[in-house]
Amino acid sequence: MLMRLRILVTSTALLCCGTAAATNGYFSHGYGMKAKGRGGTSMALTGDGFGGANNPATMVMSGNRLDLGLDLFDPERSASRSGFGPGLDGSIHSGRTLFAIPEFGYNRMVRNNLAFGVSVFGNGGMNTDYPGGQFNCGQGPANMLCGSGSLGVDLTQLIVAPTASYAITANQSIGIAPQFAVQRFSAKGLQAFAYTPGLSSDPANVTNRGPETSHGYGVRVGYFARLTPSFSVGGAYASKISMSRFSRYGGLFAEGGKFDIPENYSLGLAWTPVERLSVALDYERINYSGVQSVSNRSLVPYQLGANHGPGFGWHDVKVWKLGVEYASSDRWTWRAGLNHGSNPIQSADVTFNIVAPGVVTDHVTLGFTHTMRSGAELTMAYMHAFSKTVRGASILPVFMGGAPGGSERISMYQNSVGISYGWKF
Repeated sequence: MLMRLRILVTSTALLCCGTAAATNGYFSHGYGMKAKGRGGTSMALTGDGFGGANNPATMVMSGNRLDLGLDLFDPERSASRSGFGPGLDGSIHSGRTLFAIPEFGYNRMVRNNLAFGVSVFGNGGMNTDYPGGQFNCGQGPANMLCGSGSLGVDLTQLIVAPTASYAITANQSIGIAPQFAVQRFSAKGLQAFAYTPGLSSDPANVTNRGPETSHGYGVRVGYFARLTPSFSVGGAYASKISMSRFSRYGGLFAEGGKFDIPENYSLGLAWTPVERLSVALDYERINYSGVQSVSNRSLVPYQLGANHGPGFGWHDVKVWKLGVEYASSDRWTWRAGLNHGSNPIQSADVTFNIVAPGVVTDHVTLGFTHTMRSGAELTMAYMHAFSKTVRGASILPVFMGGAPGGSERISMYQNSVGISYGWKF
């Protein structure tokens, strides 16, 4: 049974291989078009099939439904270096600026107080493709990190989360969602880190090894309660998903190629001050510090790929989400939201994060749902993440055997627009 599920998850992930979703670190600002339209808020609101990605306890309050959606995501990423002089100074922009992100949610009421379903969703965001040949590190044309050819990484994570949700009372419910994850990764243009003697514990498995997949399992649990007819609360916790190693990149990622999915938790409340109007507030924490390859600092006294080896230096991310939802009629519901997350990347780690510039912090969202005569729902959501730049001293000379010098900066802004169709049955 586990082998069949693993094959299913892998096949689905390969179909979604273009995914990129860097907003709160490399987690999406929300899951499901309704949540995306209201800043990502979802802990204390019900109404779609994405409880496996948000709060599993809400599924028993959502009824029988099927949701299919597609988000077009446009991240604009750039990097620059100054202070070294001709050859190493310059700026670049990443290609691959448009990604299609599918989503799927299903919920079935088997009794009035029990529902089963499944949510399929993705993470990503370490997706860059910078041109090569624009720099000179002393041995002819090179990319910005002194490797040959184009420079970048590609990370895709897909999670399939079956859900079970049980109503303890008419106004309280609990839920659980086992999480079956597959991720795919590749890196290119990092030859300088592979060929510098003593820098990597496994120089043959640092870069240009093609795409590789890994698998892992975890769980998400949730609670939901309507405390009064106009006030509800909810929360969810997802365990860290321990993924199998990327052996082809065992000389790049700490712990011999480990790249786990961090634990995260959320708390939220929703208030209906007047009929048809809801206001929601969520707090989320993503604990990147529990994953060495993501959180270890760039400059550490260990080799790449080793235990405690260099990483991206990401801090834990704290996210506040505010959403508003207003039903102007039985047919039309309008949404807006704000999403503010802390920046995981500090100035001392800019060099490593040229290939993973997940620096955006502030998002605005809009959305709507149109309910058709058949009862089916058409939902759209838009997100804009404002441009954010982080600057810091370049540590590239340290890895090449020299002293620090010059400075670098990484920048990103994003737009996305998505549409989903929901069937009620």
